[in-house]
Amino acid sequence: MTKQPRSPGQVLVLLGLAVLAALLVAAMSGSVGLSPRVLLGEWPSPLAWQVWWQLRLPRLLLAALVGAMLAGSGAAMQGLFRNPLADPTLLGLASGAGLAVALWIVLLGGAGGSLGLYGQFLAGFLGALGVCVLVFALGQRQHGQEALFTLLLAGLAINTLAGAMGGVMAFIASDEQLRQLSLWGMGSLSHALWSATLGALIGIPPALWWLLRCARGLDLLQLGELTAHGAGLDAPRLKRHVVVATALGVGLCVALAGIIGFLGLLVPHCLRLWLGPGHRLLLPASMLGGALLLIVADTLARTLASPAEVPVGLLTSLLGGPYFLWLLLKRRARC
Repeated sequence: MTKQPRSPGQVLVLLGLAVLAALLVAAMSGSVGLSPRVLLGEWPSPLAWQVWWQLRLPRLLLAALVGAMLAGSGAAMQGLFRNPLADPTLLGLASGAGLAVALWIVLLGGAGGSLGLYGQFLAGFLGALGVCVLVFALGQRQHGQEALFTLLLAGLAINTLAGAMGGVMAFIASDEQLRQLSLWGMGSLSHALWSATLGALIGIPPALWWLLRCARGLDLLQLGELTAHGAGLDAPRLKRHVVVATALGVGLCVALAGIIGFLGLLVPHCLRLWLGPGHRLLLPASMLGGALLLIVADTLARTLASPAEVPVGLLTSLLGGPYFLWLLLKRRARC
């Protein structure tokens, strides 16, 4: 039996303080160490200022935004499907975004400069949005559990197809493009400059706000669609809002940081066990928890093999895989 916290405010304050502490430690850590005195504005050299302003600050902001988006959309998807093991990849949104970025890199050559960077953002978003439109077109005439089942099958088919087409792109790619695809597929924040972070600052906060507005509807949906409809919930409209907001946010995250596995599944699943299923608390807590986990993981990625860098997606997968194996073994021991 899970122990309930004394108040939602305490949970959010605790997570917020943990995020601030992680940001402070991450800001000081790296190949070039920055002391608290430097962070407070007493710059001993131009190098410290350049490292802080041009490299570290945009990377920390991007890690916080991407982590919050992936975990928040994971919590929303778990509520939408009433399945605590759902995540943003369930409908193929991440796969669609990933395939679109691969097509941009290989077939269009990933044009250089700002055009290439924002073209990659746009490709990721359009890929996720295209999958969103396709999935809902397939499930348009179904209702209730039948519609959810159709969405799941469509997501499985899209994940399989996108994986196969991604393999084709890797086969025809040049050596440089193949290396770019491989590193991007493992997830990394190494290219987090202001040009990338500004795209995240523009696109991700509206998606987070949109998901937070769906919290009450997701709580009603846990009672079943008929009961929720009787309480005044427009379930099809709620599904559209959740999936479109997830497509916007996850598409940007994939375009900016590549495939970061398990984050959208691990964080909301753990917090649901601790906080319960209420989305008015679970959604903001998951966003803060996702930001915290990705900041910590990215700090480890920058420092474990310094001056080299470990792809952050590998670290989150190395954390998530053993955790769910432990859950499985724990469940078998209870049987």
